[in-house]
Amino acid sequence: MSDAIHDARPVLVTGATGYIGGRLVPRLLEAGYRVRCLVREPRKLADRHWIDHERVEIVRGDADDVAGLIEAMRGCGPAYYLIHSMEAAGPEYRQRDRELAQNFATAASDAGIERIIYLGGLGETGEGLSEHLTSRREVEQALASGTVPVTVFRAAMIIGSGSASFEILRYLVERLPIMVTPKWVKTKCQPIAVRNVLFYLVNCLKCSESVGRTLDIGGPDVMRYRGLMQVMASELGLRKRIIVPVPVLTPRLSSMWIHLVTPLSHRIARPLAEGLRNRVVCRNDDAARMMPQPLLTIRESIEAALGKIQNREVETAWSAAGPIPGDPDWAGGKTFVDERRMAIDAPATCVYRAVCRIGGGQGYYAADWLWRLRGWMDQFVGGPGLRRGRRDPENVSFGEALDFWRVTGIERDRSLQLRAEMKLPGEALLAFRIEPEPDKKDKCQLIQTARFKPRGLIGLAYWYAVVPLHAIVFNGMLDGIRRTAEEMADAECSRSIANQP
Repeated sequence: MSDAIHDARPVLVTGATGYIGGRLVPRLLEAGYRVRCLVREPRKLADRHWIDHERVEIVRGDADDVAGLIEAMRGCGPAYYLIHSMEAAGPEYRQRDRELAQNFATAASDAGIERIIYLGGLGETGEGLSEHLTSRREVEQALASGTVPVTVFRAAMIIGSGSASFEILRYLVERLPIMVTPKWVKTKCQPIAVRNVLFYLVNCLKCSESVGRTLDIGGPDVMRYRGLMQVMASELGLRKRIIVPVPVLTPRLSSMWIHLVTPLSHRIARPLAEGLRNRVVCRNDDAARMMPQPLLTIRESIEAALGKIQNREVETAWSAAGPIPGDPDWAGGKTFVDERRMAIDAPATCVYRAVCRIGGGQGYYAADWLWRLRGWMDQFVGGPGLRRGRRDPENVSFGEALDFWRVTGIERDRSLQLRAEMKLPGEALLAFRIEPEPDKKDKCQLIQTARFKPRGLIGLAYWYAVVPLHAIVFNGMLDGIRRTAEEMADAECSRSIANQP
């Protein structure tokens, strides 16, 4: 590690809780840089392995607040702009992105930032560019409106475990042996592996030639989307997919189809589907010439991503990005509470691990058919349903998605709090609290609390309609957690006895 790098001014990273930013920070640390992360909610970083690194600084802030941005930037050298409001701001994301980028450019100028690095999207310039890619161009222009030079990387589909584009591709291919698709499957694209993207983002700091440049980045292969689907099918061990392109499928219909089949919401799927109609191929190889590296082929990229998923090594996922709403305001109005408790013959550590296993492919311990039905109903009306799954089958962290829940509170071996993001006529919360029995370290009480604040008569009707099912769903869940925790405790006891001399 170079002492010059170690002693340089810190690198500012926005979007550290997102897909790319969450992977960029540890690679900057590996390269010897000091990193200052600007985040809205520091708790979302609590479980990152690099959070306690001596060269990491966490600063709470928001791109809405120019004065706060200036203060957060003071003393920093380069700054990464990895903010995107496509999901958070819904249909107004384009205007929202322009405003945030303008704020960032203004603050960077005032704070004396050396340069801004931005990851945007590939696409032919001129008329016909999708709204999504047009928004990326507008962000580039807004960032460049100040006095700070900007390095722009433009990428097409980023292939990596947990990326939104990769998940769309994987789920479509896995679930649909026959696909009636829009004509955009004939469009050419030049995907790039996430590890290659991260290499460019890190190494541009040492490449003075990249300052103030717009650089197209892509892998070695140019392929039509239908070919990409067949490569995915091959890597998944599936038969060749039958793909029938038709001209009548609009971006709106395509996004609804993506919403139904994949884990992505229609708010994300719509702009992505629109962007797929644009040819996204590098116009030059300047980035590869300035910062040479081995570029993974499409097949190698997909193989690497699927390997990470299989080995439970997914670093970051698209579903964890975006703002986390605060806890519901339970003050005022009627709030329904359903509290249940159960004694468990297991220590708090085992009970906590059992609680954290809910959701994803493992289900909810009981009445999984009811949870699946609720997921299908939610998906039908535009909610996330159960398709988002979970990043890891056992470990959870603040801000993560668990199916149609979001982790809004977590205290290891003591509590887990989930907020519902399904379509509901009200606000719902599900919390688990673990209370060890006094003087009995191997026994606990698990308290499960469901809260619902209805909106109007429909909300009241909804609560009374589902209350009869709580005995099946919640009692079954508690009993399943109890059995699993006690099995864990027995297994630990057996291992301890076996390891005794």
